[in-house]
Amino acid sequence: MKKIFQWTYIAPLVAWVFYFLLPNDPGLFINLLAISALVVGVLSAVHHAEVVAHRVGEPYGTIILAVAVTLLEASIIVSLMLTGGAGADTYARDTLFAAVMIILNGILGISMLVGALKYKEQTFETKSVTIALVSLVSILVLTLILPNFTTSIAGPSYSAPQLIAIGISCLVIYGSFLFTQTIRHRKYFLTGATGEEKSVTKTEAIISLVLLLICLGVVILLAKKLSPVIEAEVVAAGLPTALVGVAIAAVILLPEGIAAIRAARRNQYQTSINLALGSALASIGLSIPTVVIVCTLMDLPLILGLDMKSMVLLVLSVFTVMLSLNKGQTNSLYAIVLLVNLMMYIFTIVFH
Repeated sequence: MKKIFQWTYIAPLVAWVFYFLLPNDPGLFINLLAISALVVGVLSAVHHAEVVAHRVGEPYGTIILAVAVTLLEASIIVSLMLTGGAGADTYARDTLFAAVMIILNGILGISMLVGALKYKEQTFETKSVTIALVSLVSILVLTLILPNFTTSIAGPSYSAPQLIAIGISCLVIYGSFLFTQTIRHRKYFLTGATGEEKSVTKTEAIISLVLLLICLGVVILLAKKLSPVIEAEVVAAGLPTALVGVAIAAVILLPEGIAAIRAARRNQYQTSINLALGSALASIGLSIPTVVIVCTLMDLPLILGLDMKSMVLLVLSVFTVMLSLNKGQTNSLYAIVLLVNLMMYIFTIVFH
């Protein structure tokens, strides 16, 4: 009974109440409260994700968190595309590209640096990395690069048949990855015990799963509610509006990012990799088919192809991650290079 009154149980419910009572034109103090509610929701989500992970075991725990976040992310992308407005046809591309860059360089880099500072080196299974990266590279090229070179229609876009084929391809690749991760080669994705694991009952796991979804829901909705405020501040500062997409993607990925960092602090970098690469795969592999279905049924324009600068940064990020994770050991240099990549990605948005 005591657990019911813990902050991780109360926080998401309070955050939902706050969201429904949030006025349409809040002042600075209310916005600060909304940001506080969002952060508390993220921390609570991380806690409940770890409870579920302890119960179901790896890699199922990381999959649940990645898929839950991605489904909510996809729903936000679709809702914003349906509202129209300037840039609606590139919103899916920009958000997913920002998410991938933050995951590959930010989440992997910070986790690696935290682990390196505490343990100098951490080990992981290279076969799991190869499986994930092979799947991820294929999906990234098919969705964000290939549209620039097709000729059915003008511009960095796919025709309707091509969109359907790409949506199916993403589902096949992601489904095959999940089958490999959970059944065929599950042992490659497992993390060794650290002695810190706690016993979790079935009831506690079910309650935490429900609360995880509640937390993620309020985090995404608060992020959407705060996006106009962030956009207004960005425009007032004379900065490109593309930074808004980066900020929203960063907020959406906070639960996975914090969970990955905490795993690295426990000397479980394999879990950090499962979270990061699994999240990147889920973001593209599930969001693109969802967007394809909506755009096809509602005849909405969709631009997926990246510009040249973004393609260079994407290739650099993927290549650096491949080299950093090909030996099964981490160190601080790899982490610093990844974080520099992230810094340059954000820098080139501001000074393009």
